[in-house]
Amino acid sequence: MLNDIQKRSLLQLAYDVIYSRLYRSKYASPSDPLFEEKRGIFVSLHINKALRGCIGYIVGYKSILESVKEMAIAAAFRDPRFPPLEADELPDLEIELSILSELKPVDDLTEIVIGRDGLFLEHPQGSGLLLPQVATEWGWDRETFLKQLCHKAGLPPSVLQDGDSKIFRFEAEIFSAKAEELSDEK
Repeated sequence: MLNDIQKRSLLQLAYDVIYSRLYRSKYASPSDPLFEEKRGIFVSLHINKALRGCIGYIVGYKSILESVKEMAIAAAFRDPRFPPLEADELPDLEIELSILSELKPVDDLTEIVIGRDGLFLEHPQGSGLLLPQVATEWGWDRETFLKQLCHKAGLPPSVLQDGDSKIFRFEAEIFSAKAEELSDEK
């Protein structure tokens, strides 16, 4: 979907938005007709390979451009699992963007492919989402991936057997860059 120049532009935008928030500077948004498409987006931040923030939209509420800007700020400063990002952490930051496909209902759990699919669980008592790269990073098989999805939703794995659970799968275009690669223009 995206070429290398478009990926670099979106990663640069995410970096610039975070930098701008920390240093009260201005930034320019890239112009590309593709960036007006509405897609689900997640921005994940890592420092020394450890998660430092991850927030996103499951479906395309806003354009790719607006979602990257909003989710970069949210991942850096509003993820409730972490304190707001500090300026001294910026040089060590790695920014990862995941641009999601449409959600597809899962009728048979055997159709879930580790490494290809992310999962979204919707249940009246909770919901949870795991990006495709999570199962690969942790070396999970399908059963473990589903158990961890339930855990993320705050639900026991037994909910997968009740009629109230809906599982959706999605694919993601995932790309990243280290802050040092993106800070050249600052």
